[in-house]
Amino acid sequence: MGRYTGPKCRRCRRLGMKLYLKGDRCYSDKCPIGEEYVRPPGEPPKRWHARVSSYGLQLHEKQRIKWIYDLREGQFRNLFNKATKIEGVTGEELLKLLEKRLDNVVYRLGFAMSRRQARQVVRHNYIKVNGGKVDIPSYQVSVGDVISISKKGKSVPLFKEALAHEIEAKDWLSVNREKREGKVLTEPSRADVEYPIKENLIVELYSK
Repeated sequence: MGRYTGPKCRRCRRLGMKLYLKGDRCYSDKCPIGEEYVRPPGEPPKRWHARVSSYGLQLHEKQRIKWIYDLREGQFRNLFNKATKIEGVTGEELLKLLEKRLDNVVYRLGFAMSRRQARQVVRHNYIKVNGGKVDIPSYQVSVGDVISISKKGKSVPLFKEALAHEIEAKDWLSVNREKREGKVLTEPSRADVEYPIKENLIVELYSK
């Protein structure tokens, strides 16, 4: 399956939650996802709700996490296969691997306003890991790694706009906005993933 190129806000409306896919727009009043309920796109008002099968629930959950981290099916499946080989709860290990992706860490540190934007700056060699340039968004960070913006990237307006929002970093990360660098303090935990994800449904889906 190719990369989704349609309206990004449509995905947020489908899930009824902010996925922060459009950067600065997601933090403004233009965002269609507010506190009140937003009807999914393409669906007329209903007085009854169709019953969803167990497979439908599992598939919906997989789509939810794929859209949140903006991954293709092959990328997501590879991470799942990797998670099954790690000792521990497969669903939680999958979420940890997703969180430790370099593009997600760049987003979590507040260096980008969306994961897609974070992936772009990584590919353009604006991000360094332990002083060396890394242009692979799927790169898995480790405890003690220092992620920083390159000298060339410090003059890019995109970073200034992102840092102005002062996105709060998770407990497993520390960030120094003045130096424009962050550090991986510990391994991420299940509690660090704030999205309402039922990872056990994804495990059940791929275990069939």
